Amino acid sequence: MSCAALHLPSAWPLLFMTLLFSMDVSCSALTAQDYADALDKSILFYEAQRSGEVPSNQRLKWRADSGLSDGALDHVDLVGGYYDAGDNVKFGLPMAFTTTLLAWSVIEFGVSMQSQIQNARAAVRWSTDYLLKAATATPGSLYVQVGDPNKDHQCWERPEDMDTPRNVYKVSAQNPGSDVAAETAAALAAASIIFQESDPPYSSKLLLTAMIMFDFADRYRGAYSDSLGSAVCPFYCSYSGFNDELLWGASWIYKASQNSSYSSYIQSNGHTLGAEDDSNSFSWDDKRAGTKILLSQGFLQKNIQEFQLYKSHSDNYICSLIPGSPSVQAQYTPGGLLYKAGESNLQYVTSSTFLLLAYAKYLSSNGGAASCGGSTITAEMLIAQAKKQVDYILGDNPAKMSYMVGFGQRYPLHVHHRGASVPSIHAHPAHIGCSESFQYLQSGSPDPNVLVGAILGGPDNNDNFADDRNNYRQSEPATYINAPFVGAVAFFSANSTGS
Repeated sequence: MSCAALHLPSAWPLLFMTLLFSMDVSCSALTAQDYADALDKSILFYEAQRSGEVPSNQRLKWRADSGLSDGALDHVDLVGGYYDAGDNVKFGLPMAFTTTLLAWSVIEFGVSMQSQIQNARAAVRWSTDYLLKAATATPGSLYVQVGDPNKDHQCWERPEDMDTPRNVYKVSAQNPGSDVAAETAAALAAASIIFQESDPPYSSKLLLTAMIMFDFADRYRGAYSDSLGSAVCPFYCSYSGFNDELLWGASWIYKASQNSSYSSYIQSNGHTLGAEDDSNSFSWDDKRAGTKILLSQGFLQKNIQEFQLYKSHSDNYICSLIPGSPSVQAQYTPGGLLYKAGESNLQYVTSSTFLLLAYAKYLSSNGGAASCGGSTITAEMLIAQAKKQVDYILGDNPAKMSYMVGFGQRYPLHVHHRGASVPSIHAHPAHIGCSESFQYLQSGSPDPNVLVGAILGGPDNNDNFADDRNNYRQSEPATYINAPFVGAVAFFSANSTGS
């Protein structure tokens, strides 16, 4: 199978196209059509994670309505949104981060999504519709979670059957949550950009609500896990604090609005909010690396001199990732996969891969490169490293297994996911209660419902993977693993010819 010839839209910088064409892609078995297929499936996964009333155009037919009374305990409407992973809880912090990254994928690489652009926007909107409800249901507060995670984890019920408590949790002036509120602001602001042309009124509503949420986050400072305790910990504790989200949120609102007050906020507060703290992680918890890459665009493409600092720190981040760089810090498996954590490692792989591609695009706008001490890291090198990570996930690895469910000839069959592992409500209409549900978790049979497009936690530091439903560290999917991957596979599928 020959490699695809990749072509970029004419609107992209000539240098970026030249760099991509100079890449050595001859050794990859993945074609442009493969990347397009992966793009389709990576977006389709979000339909499996939907909470609320599924629409008539739902493509994953084994899912049905769920969580239709969410919010009722607090007399508000919190129907909709996404379940974060293999459970039935709607966690606001990872949902908002997922939304930001999905929107960023569309912003940077939407031109390459072709027939999938509408599905990508729909995936974003499913979340922003919910986040708007959560942000406006009660003045002066933000609803950040639906479902008691401790009770939820005592059952293995498909979403359509769940009868565990649907408690609601919110942050307020008295119980602040700057991290989750600022991430919600970032999500709404980023999404407002992708709806500017297709739905201007909706875009304006998103941006206005983002500004309100950011003001709330900044005015009443505190970490949401300090306010909510065991409701969010140890599931999504705010380990990095909230300063990174404040800078991230302000950056996205500035990008969406070009309002100079947010640029001034970034310049005045960047130092105290961690602008000079280098981190080689980018995740639902830690936004520092992503913020620096995002703000570097202002210097690289718009020559905003005040943002030159972020270009330097972006270089530091990139240099920490690239093998052979004098300041490399990242660890890689023998098969070449970025490895950071034993639990859900692929979340760090997909997020870092997206940043490599976004930064390569920004660098190409002015012929720039990353400086790593005495070494120069070109955009071409960033693209090549990103491609290795994407290809590994899609099957170019020692196990010859795709870690995207439903992609390729061999992929995991025992996913740590309630809806996938329990017979669907269409196949088994009778209620499956909590007491009888665990038989499906323990079953050695393949999932009755294929969770198409889901990227799982992935292999260990020696490239070993246990296709075991009980091994949630390796076999559980999450919305925030897929979100940056959407942009990455869109990039590599761009206007391709050949097979």
